[in-house]
This record gives sequence, C-alpha cells and structure tokens, in this order.
Amino acid sequence: MAMAMAFLPPWLLVSLLILLPISTVAQSNGNITAGDSLIAAANSSSWLSPSGDFAFGFSPHSDKDFFLLSIWFANIPDRTIVWYANGDKPAPRGSKVELTADRGLVLTDPQDQQLWSSQTIIGTVASGVMTDEGNFVLQDREFTTVWESFNSPTTPTDTLLPTQNLTRGGVLSSRQSETNFSTGRFRLRLQQDGNLVLVTVNLPTDYANEAYYASGTTSSGDPNPSSPGRVLVFNESGYMFILRDNGQQVRLTQGQPVESSADFYFRATLNFDGVFTLYSHPKASNSNRSWSPLWSLPENICVASLVSEGIGVCGYNSICTLKADGRPMCGCPRGYSLLDPDDQYGSCKPDFIPGCEEDRLSPPGEDLYTWEDLTNTDWPSSDYALLRPCTENQCRQSCLEDCMCAVAIFRLGNSCWKKKLPLSNGRVDSSLNGGKALIKIRKNNSTLPVPDPPSDQYPEPKKKNQHTLILIGLVLLGGSAFVIVILIVAVCLGRFSFIYHNKQPKIIANASSVQLNLRCFTYKELEEATDGFKEELGKGAFGVVYKGTIQMGSSVHVAVKKLNNSFQDGEREFRTEVSVIGQTHHKNLVRLLGFCDEGQQRLLVYEFLSNGTLAGFLFGDLKPSWNRRIEIAIGIARDSCIYMKSAAARSSIAI
Repeated sequence: MAMAMAFLPPWLLVSLLILLPISTVAQSNGNITAGDSLIAAANSSSWLSPSGDFAFGFSPHSDKDFFLLSIWFANIPDRTIVWYANGDKPAPRGSKVELTADRGLVLTDPQDQQLWSSQTIIGTVASGVMTDEGNFVLQDREFTTVWESFNSPTTPTDTLLPTQNLTRGGVLSSRQSETNFSTGRFRLRLQQDGNLVLVTVNLPTDYANEAYYASGTTSSGDPNPSSPGRVLVFNESGYMFILRDNGQQVRLTQGQPVESSADFYFRATLNFDGVFTLYSHPKASNSNRSWSPLWSLPENICVASLVSEGIGVCGYNSICTLKADGRPMCGCPRGYSLLDPDDQYGSCKPDFIPGCEEDRLSPPGEDLYTWEDLTNTDWPSSDYALLRPCTENQCRQSCLEDCMCAVAIFRLGNSCWKKKLPLSNGRVDSSLNGGKALIKIRKNNSTLPVPDPPSDQYPEPKKKNQHTLILIGLVLLGGSAFVIVILIVAVCLGRFSFIYHNKQPKIIANASSVQLNLRCFTYKELEEATDGFKEELGKGAFGVVYKGTIQMGSSVHVAVKKLNNSFQDGEREFRTEVSVIGQTHHKNLVRLLGFCDEGQQRLLVYEFLSNGTLAGFLFGDLKPSWNRRIEIAIGIARDSCIYMKSAAARSSIAI
C-alpha cells in the first residue's frame, strides 16, 4: 500500500487528505445530503447523530438474512431500537435506503422493488439530519422540516423519546414479540376527543376493543367542556403529562424522577404485551445496568384488560399472571398446550377432544375426567350458565354432566358460573377472594367404548368373508407381528371405505347444513400467508402442501394444501375433505382450520405440526426401534378401528 501511495501524484494525495476528513464529519455531525445511501449488510455503516447517542441505518433481524431500517441507541451495549420503518416486511440482505430529492427516504430490495418510503414529501428534499434527540428529520433548501420520524403517521412505532409528543390522532403500535417487529395487537392513542387510551385491536383489521386504560381527559369528563386533552407531552426530564386546551396539565408520571437526564437516557415504550412503560438507562459506558422501569400503565393489565369481542392480553384458554415488574405472563392450564409453541402469549388448545361427540359414546364421570383446581382464577367473559345457590360439589357435578362445560367458577358466595370453550380474558385476580376455577380435563389414557354397529350395516356374510381373509393372511404371513397389525389396519380401512362410499353422496349433499366452524379464506390471503407459496412441505396425489402464517388472534403457522387444477376429481376431492375432515376431531389427526374455493383455486388450510410426519419419524435418520414401531402400529390399528366406526356413526346421523 505504501509503495502504491508513493507513485501517486502530489496533487492527488492532497485531494485525498482533504476529502477523507469531510467524509468522516458527514457521518458524525448528523447531516446527510440527497443521494446518500446505505446498504443492508452484517457490518453496514450508519448515520450517527452529532453526539453519537443515536444511529440511523439497518439493524439485524431475528432472521439473519433480513434487516430493519431503524433508529437505535448507539452508545450503550443494549442496541435498543426506538423507531423502525418496515417491521411487517423486513428488508433482505443487499437492500438499499437512499435519500432522494423528490421522494425523501426510499427503501428498495436488491431487485429495486420499493419496500417503504417516507411519503408525503412537500417540496424538494435537500438534506437529512439525525438529531441528538433521536429524531430523523428531512429538510428542504430553506431548512424547513418536510418529514420527521417523530411524527410519521404512516409509520407508527412503539416508542416515544423525550421532546417527542403525541398529538390528537397520534398512535403508538406494539410489535408482535420482543424480536418480531410485525404490527402487534396493542395501541396507545390520543383520540380526537382528547382521551388517551390503551386498546387491543382484532388483527388483521384495526378494529379496536374497549379501552383497558383511559385518562379521562375528554371534553365530557371535564367541568370545562372546552378543555379536552390536546397533546401528550414527554419532556427532557422524563416527565409525561397530558396538556389540555386550557393549559392545564394532567400528570401521568408521579413524583420526581430519581435519575437525571444528564446521566440517563429515557424512553417510553408500548411493550408487545400491552404495558406502556417509562424506562431509564445510564449513559455511562462502563455501567452494568440495563433498562429499568420507572412507571407503567395500567397498574394491572391482567385485570384491566377485559374485552367482549377479543382475546384480552393472552390468547384463548390462557391465563394472565402479573409479574413483579408489572408485565404480564401468560400460561396454559394443565391439560392445554400452546397452539403456536413459538408464541408464549398466544392461544392454548386442549390436549384432549372436548365437546359432546366424545361424551356421547360413554356417560361422563370421574373415570373419564380429572380436575385442575386454581384459586383466584377466572375467565370472566365466557359464562353461559349460572347456578345459585350451589355448593362446590354440586357445581363440579353439574359441569361434569354437561358436555358443553369446560370450566366452572365457584364463588364462596355459593354461586357457580359454567363456561364453554374458547375461554377468553383469563387472569389471576386476587379480588376474587378465594374463588376457585374447576377445570374439567379428559384423562390422557381414557379409552372410549365403541357401540356395536347395527346389524344391517355389517351383514353376517360380509363379516365371515372378512374373518376368513384375516385367517388366510395370518397363515400366509407367518408370525410377523408388525405385518399382522398392518393387516388389521387394512381391514378397518376397508370396512370404513365400504360404509363411507355408500353414504358419501348424502354427506356431500348435506354439507352446507353442517356447522363446520371453518374459516373461508380468499386466494390472495393464502398467497400472502405463504409468501407466494414459497416454502414447500410436501406433495401428495392431489396437490402440494406449503407452510404459511395466518392471523387468528396471533400469528399461527399453518399448512396450506393447494389442490391440482388438472386433477379431474379435484372438485369432488375438495368437497369431500371439507365436509368430512371439517367434522373430524381426533387427538392424532391434523385439524382443518379453513378453506378457499375461489374460481379454479381450491385450497385447504390445516394446523401446522412442527414435529413432522409419521413417515419422517419412522424412516428418518434416527429410526425408532422395532419394539417402538410395533407400539406405533398397534396404536394406529386401535385408533383407526375406534375412530372409523364412530365416524361412520356420525355419518349415518348426518344423513
């Protein structure tokens, strides 16, 4: 390198020495000129504020091949993001953000497709400034602000910084989780009537449920009707208050902050779990402290969040418990597990078959069910029956004998509230004063007795023929236990197929009258859910199965089966699967969640099983022992015979 420099002309060396410090200053004084750009990469550069407290650029996403265009605290080890532009659509590696004169900030992918822009630019952008307050500002040639990250209606984020105010109509939106920056279910809004509220929304829409916190600063709630809340102020000292039209301040934070703004950073964040929290962090680089909560709203989100048309803080069938830091923790009761194992705040599904179909085959009793008793626990919006006066034993027995009853809440004041699935707004609430939740759980090893089929369904000659086939098979196949079990399964399948095909036209004809409780998707919804049918899970005789993600209160992984258009029996196959599998509920069978029947497009949406297929388990790299394989085959044979007979019984009833 030194030898190469020696051959450079003196005038070129002087030019390089002059330009080098200019480039360094451009990165450290916060000023960016039109035409400057950044590239998304592991070690990409950023645009710093003059003090170096904040940086604008690309932050690594949880998926290492994607990035967020964001602003973050740059002088602390915890690289805390305070603003982000593309949470719902992370930028792939190699994407570029450029400051343009006519469109402001423009984010494009490596194929030059626009992912995001600052929009609504009035005039021409001459420069950008990353300020020491954490605000990225675009200015024209007269240094007039034409856009700023502190006030970007099209890009709501989850954090306020000191000097950043929220005016009427302003919104903060939570993210999906600590590491998932997609839009979450919680909103902080200063409404047009001046009321500051915290609400949940029913994704994928923006429909807001009842507020679980409200400041009460509306015109109707004030003695002077002309002084509603005008702006939420977050000043340099860490104070937050609502300023009314008449100049009155309504304090949100109470008392004096124990930290000084000269020594500490402040931020107010609407966390992914719905709690709005004021945090502080030491500015000293040698400090071992992290972000500390100073104040939060509401005081107890588990109790405060009660909605009639949504799922509350936690998902369906889940229980919210308040932690010491004022944040909620969600969990499934015994007998239930997470619908999405990666979403700890999502819905829980029963690990058994609930409902009347199972109870119909055997009188319910203590031999089929067990109980989980939880004190001070309730799902207050899932009641369907009230018994009063009632003892605890009477409450328990009434729920046991009622196939619709999933939980009974017994109050010490001799009342019994029966509840059915799905359970919403679950919480631990000390104000229940010893009230008890009686959760009914089907025992894991209980086997349902199967009634004998009517004699006209299985004529005696057919039975004898089938028995003869079994005996011949046993003789021919010798003593192979595994193959014998497979033969039993085949016989069961043959018997079910005979019954089913005799009844199939009637079942399809009456499919419209059956309450399948399935969601009807549009083709566009499933195309977006699978990212353009990108990740293939497998292929079958009728089509290809793709992995996708849909919104059902939270993000849920699904398997989308796309039927072949060229298959001549595709329509019949589709209608059969919807009408039959839509009524199928068994612990060892995948569940149908919805379908799409749009033009020539026919798709089925199943729950996604993260453990893979049975074939993958049997024939994968780590093969099970032969004893284990025999156990699996016996289980399949037993469940197949039991379930197919009960399915045939249901079919005869539906006709």
